Amino acid sequence: MPCEILLNSSELRSVSGGQNRRDGRMAHMETIGFIGLGRMGRPMASNLCRKGFRVIAYDVNPTAVAELAALQARPAQDVAEVAASSTAIVTMLPDPKTVDSVVLGPDGVLSHAASGSLIMDMSTIDPKTTDRLAARAADKGVAFVDAPVGRLASHADKGESLFMVGAAPQDFVRVKPMLEAMGNTIFHCGPAGSGTRTKLVNNYLAISSCQMNAEALALSQRLGLDLSTTLDVLYGTTAFNGQLKINWPGKVLKDDTSPGFTIDLAHKDLSLVMDAANEARVPMPMAAAAREAFSFARASGSGGKDFSAMVDVLCQSAGIAKPRLR
Repeated sequence: MPCEILLNSSELRSVSGGQNRRDGRMAHMETIGFIGLGRMGRPMASNLCRKGFRVIAYDVNPTAVAELAALQARPAQDVAEVAASSTAIVTMLPDPKTVDSVVLGPDGVLSHAASGSLIMDMSTIDPKTTDRLAARAADKGVAFVDAPVGRLASHADKGESLFMVGAAPQDFVRVKPMLEAMGNTIFHCGPAGSGTRTKLVNNYLAISSCQMNAEALALSQRLGLDLSTTLDVLYGTTAFNGQLKINWPGKVLKDDTSPGFTIDLAHKDLSLVMDAANEARVPMPMAAAAREAFSFARASGSGGKDFSAMVDVLCQSAGIAKPRLR
């Protein structure tokens, strides 16, 4: 099924008119349980609160829950309370194992969610886990949507996230107003599972480009080229890529490697890509090489840095001055 792009909330209103307004009122009647208030989840849940949605928040970090409570979210003591008290449960968690435990565990979401409720997983996980969650939810009469997130944490702060949504048509209509509150670009990629699969394709290119950028800039430094001029040339040719022009100048190239998206998470995502490719019998030698480069960065102690710091890892190993914009 082809992807459907919905650019922003104003365009959505102009396209769907009164129906979208009715959908919005229905969504505001939802009680949204939000589980996972990390660097991405916290601003997304905060935007739901600011847009007037009823939110019940839970995270293993009580400080994150307290921040949501200050925005009028109701704090929950555990996953079970969130599931039992919500009509729509959102999960934004770091890896497949955690998602599986939170949703399918003995005291998890599905053990307490009522029939007719909805689960929307926004984590980046593997397709097999997503498919298992969707099947188990269906067995209990619970709708399931996968809606992993594109763009960076800084975009989530501003409500400018991009969402890749896998959902049945009626479930997409149900979650659309929530997504509009958290972002400004929404793709309906197909039935449940399509969002997760699209995210892996996207992240393969986004993450692998960091390694190519690292090698290109390390070479430019070794050859004694002016960094600003080199970047201007690259921005003006088909060598251009979003990481190099949008992300890097605001991160590593200005000497900021504080994590927006860590090398550890990038390595996890490349591992998910490789697992999915192996399952589908698709050879991806460049993905394998990129993952090993990220493995080296983790082994060197840089796993907690922003993934743009891959250039620093390479330059340090080769004895090259780190590229920095003046």
